[in-house]
Amino acid sequence: MASSPDVPSADNTPENPGSGSLSETPETTGATGGVQRRGRVRGRRAAVMAVPATLAAAGLAVFTAQGVLGVQFAISGMPFVVKADRLDGTGFEQFGTLDNMIDNSPNAGDTGGQELVVTSVVKNGTITNMCQSVDLGGIQLLLKAGGGARPVSVSNLSIDSDDIKGDATFKNIEIGRDASTFDKADVQGPRGVYGQQADSVVIENLYQHNYAATAAVFKLPNLHMSFSTDGCP
Repeated sequence: MASSPDVPSADNTPENPGSGSLSETPETTGATGGVQRRGRVRGRRAAVMAVPATLAAAGLAVFTAQGVLGVQFAISGMPFVVKADRLDGTGFEQFGTLDNMIDNSPNAGDTGGQELVVTSVVKNGTITNMCQSVDLGGIQLLLKAGGGARPVSVSNLSIDSDDIKGDATFKNIEIGRDASTFDKADVQGPRGVYGQQADSVVIENLYQHNYAATAAVFKLPNLHMSFSTDGCP
């Protein structure tokens, strides 16, 4: 995650989701609406405490290295889409968190420079027929890899998403577990944050709307990058 002091972390996330620091509202409202924006940001931070299990069941597997909660850099605020025929992963974990943009980012909109995301974790995995697209303002940057018999392979990959779709199957899943007690992918989330983990996951017809990604290993057989007027099919 970015280093903003407002971001919940494994060290400073309140253990009580209903604490005043997450739910309090401003005493005054400025004419410019700036105070209202801070109120919305507090609401996003509070929502981290209760990201629903249906996000995982809808489908996405992602993973993060030990000590990395999502992504430890300021995000640009420009989302990218990933589609794939299939993802196979072992050591699955998932929990809610916040990504932060730089101060005065032109992409902040009315979010205060924060995006509420789900961080999904897979210790090791493969992705079949992967396509990634980024809208650069009227033109799409496409990245394709892992077609045929040579899928993309990943380890210690994390992807922060705000929209996930697919057909998912989990093995030995635990839903509602405290994210700080995870042990499937050697990653622990913030204390008191709702999470889920499983021995393995298979997701078909995967769709992800993402804001950030990191990986220890990311192997892309048959990599092809190009520009197009259309995104991933």
